[in-house]
This record gives sequence, C-alpha cells and structure tokens, in this order.
Amino acid sequence: MIIIGEKINGSIPAMAKAIQARNEAAIADCAVKQAEAGANYLDVCASVPEKIEVDVLKWLIDRVQRATDLPICVDSPSPHSIAAVLPFCQRPGIVNSVSMEGEKIDVLFPLIAGTEWQCIALLCDDKGIPHSVEKRLEVFAKIMKKAQEFKIDPSRLYIDPLVETLSTQETTLTVFGECAREIKKQYPAVHVTSGLSNISFGLPARRLINQAFLVLAMGAGMDSAIIDPTNRDLLGLIYAANALLEKDEYCLDYISAFKEGLIGPLKN
Repeated sequence: MIIIGEKINGSIPAMAKAIQARNEAAIADCAVKQAEAGANYLDVCASVPEKIEVDVLKWLIDRVQRATDLPICVDSPSPHSIAAVLPFCQRPGIVNSVSMEGEKIDVLFPLIAGTEWQCIALLCDDKGIPHSVEKRLEVFAKIMKKAQEFKIDPSRLYIDPLVETLSTQETTLTVFGECAREIKKQYPAVHVTSGLSNISFGLPARRLINQAFLVLAMGAGMDSAIIDPTNRDLLGLIYAANALLEKDEYCLDYISAFKEGLIGPLKN
C-alpha cells in the first residue's frame, strides 16, 4: 500500500495558520512525524490564492525537503503552479493532479514525459464527476490515450475514481469499487488511489465511514491512499487488510509494523 501523507495542506486550519505564520518548525515537525509513521510520499498543498501560490509552494517544499528526504506529492488545482515548482523538488515525486478538465493534462503530461515523475489522475472532465461507472471509464480511456501519446508508462499513474458524499449518493462505494476493479483488469500496473474525507462529509462519527471505505476500497483494488499516516487506527487497518488480501506473505509486514510500534497499543 502506497501511503501519501496528507497533513501538509493549507485547507487544514492548523496547517493554514502555520503556513501564514511561516512557522518552519511546525512544517518540519509535521513532515518528520508523517515520515516516521510510514508515509511513502508527502503531499504538499498551499491552499492559497493562485497569485501567491507558487511562492508559498516553493517555501513549503524547501522546508519539507530540509526535514526529510521523502519525495513530494505536489498538490494544486492549478497546472501552471505545479509546473512552476517541479524544478525545486530534489527528486521526482507525484504530480497531484490531472484530469480531463480544462488544460490540466495538456500542460502537465508533456512536462513529466521522459522523467520519473508519477501522476494522480482524476476521473472527471469539464462536466464534473460522472455519476456512472461507464462514464468514468470513458474518462479513464481518454487519460490512458493521452498517457500513451506521451509514452507515460501505466505504472506511473495513480487513478482516482473519485468518491461522492455517501449521505447524498448511496452508490458511491459501489461505483468506486467497480471502477477500481475494471481499471486493474485493463491495466494491472496502474495504481488506484483516493482520499477518504469526502465520502463521510456531513455524517456523524466520520472516522467510522472513512475506515470502512478504506478497507472495502482496498478489497476492490485500491493500492494507494492519501491519508494521515499518524492515525494509528487507519494505519493498522491498512496493514491488517493487506495481510487478509494476500498482499503480505506470512503477515511479515503486519508483524514488523507491530514490533516497530507503528500499529497496535501505544508504547509506554
């Protein structure tokens, strides 16, 4: 399971304050804690107006890279902001994200072609998020055609089938799961990823919905997640689900994570 640490994101109130105050210690501490908890990549999202976004992203990337050598997942709704800051990353990471919306894919795919950069691709277009499996897979086909044009290997792509809010769209897990299974069937090397928070929006005890979605989505083929890796409950579920899904031979990873104190009861 590829874990993308989500916590360095200006949409989180505490992180927004740290970014606004240019609190280097807070950024570094957040990066280190996610790295120590087992993250493979660190998402870096400024969540500021586009006119200052590039400068803020450069600052954030620099502080994160001083604190840890984990690769960056550069996160912005603006493809131009992403393009501007990629040269400041010390090693290839993940572009977050492209879709068939606007010019995003046409700006970023040529830029990462011929590199080791990976890319998250959302199954939406200018019409928004399609409600049906068939329509989302049509978007997926277009993305893969673009990837082929630029010789971007399927293994470098993280497809996010997208989840809608469960309280208003009760089929959201079913649609996600069917998309994930078909994507893996067509392109076994493609990764399937997702965040967790949107599915539980507006519901009480959101963590229960998020945890259930994580496990069920992994059963459908999701092999990456944008999560808080310092959340021991979530991390424990990932290791347990991997073992149950026959992706952890003899449960060695699960046992190792327990011995290292990443999961299970907190060490005194």
